Amino acid sequence: MKELASELKKYRNVFIVCDRKVEGFARSLDFARDDRRAILPITADEAHKNIGTVMDICQWLMVNGADRDALVLAAGGGVTTDMAGFAASIYKRGIRYANVPTTLLSMVDAGIGGKTGVNLDGFKNLLGVIRQPEFTAIFPEVLETLPERELRSGLAEMLKTFIIKNPAHAYERTVDLFRNPVRPASCGPQASPSFFTEGELPELIRLAAGIKQDIVEKDEFETRLRRKLNLGHTWGHAIEWWQRESGNAGTGEPFTHGEAVAIGMVQAARFAEKLGFAEEEGLSARIKADLEACGLPTELPCPAKELLPAILNDKKMQDGKINLVLPVRIGKVIIRKVASEIIAGA
Repeated sequence: MKELASELKKYRNVFIVCDRKVEGFARSLDFARDDRRAILPITADEAHKNIGTVMDICQWLMVNGADRDALVLAAGGGVTTDMAGFAASIYKRGIRYANVPTTLLSMVDAGIGGKTGVNLDGFKNLLGVIRQPEFTAIFPEVLETLPERELRSGLAEMLKTFIIKNPAHAYERTVDLFRNPVRPASCGPQASPSFFTEGELPELIRLAAGIKQDIVEKDEFETRLRRKLNLGHTWGHAIEWWQRESGNAGTGEPFTHGEAVAIGMVQAARFAEKLGFAEEEGLSARIKADLEACGLPTELPCPAKELLPAILNDKKMQDGKINLVLPVRIGKVIIRKVASEIIAGA
């Protein structure tokens, strides 16, 4: 926290936009300058991830006198960093912003790389820009009070990163860590402190964040290499769309983003095997078993053809084909153009 306070002293005006669930934490981030700081708690969920919320943030900045030298500090999960970053990117043609991610998903994925945006008519992130944050400050200790389901949702994105690149057997270590956690009897039923023993999780977070940052630095605007980070997202985003459009069709509580991506990774691995790209025998079965051992879902909640409308509206669609990320072994993925109809019918 001291390092962040020191960093924030470089900015004349700091405006904090936070998920209202972490408002207390957000208010502790820059306690030295209460007279120069404003804070805006927002409802950070997919239903509110729209241009209306972004305009509310922009209006709040204007009313509170934010000028071109201001810094927007986003504290929360991926929805918060996406919306606050987008608002900062368009307010007065762009002011600076920084991220303090408070979920595992945002620490290893959404809070890094400069992608900002909101949903449009239920389709994921169709409005947005790429604009890099001034910095991303990661405090793994805030995860100790994160509900276990949200922690595992972020785990899906971390495993995705290690399927793309697997330094120091990070994929295997992550699966082992989450496979059989020992929950101390003194801890509450929601938090998962056993994942934090001996510093293993913070080290894995740093590895995953470093992999994404390295990819972004080489391909900021997603012309080729950065597309690998979309592993599992073609089906994942389609599942999220289907859930909203169908009311989840009576299948129970909707999947989180990370859970939907987990399902998407299994689908991608099966597709890699179907097209003959998989180099590792039984790859899809291995990924499926590992994800299930980590408490993540692995099967589509509906027939694949029902996902086609969302796939056709995917940002990665070009000339009737989509840039599909296919795992060929743990630590290696490839990108291939595939007709959307084939994907939906796989």
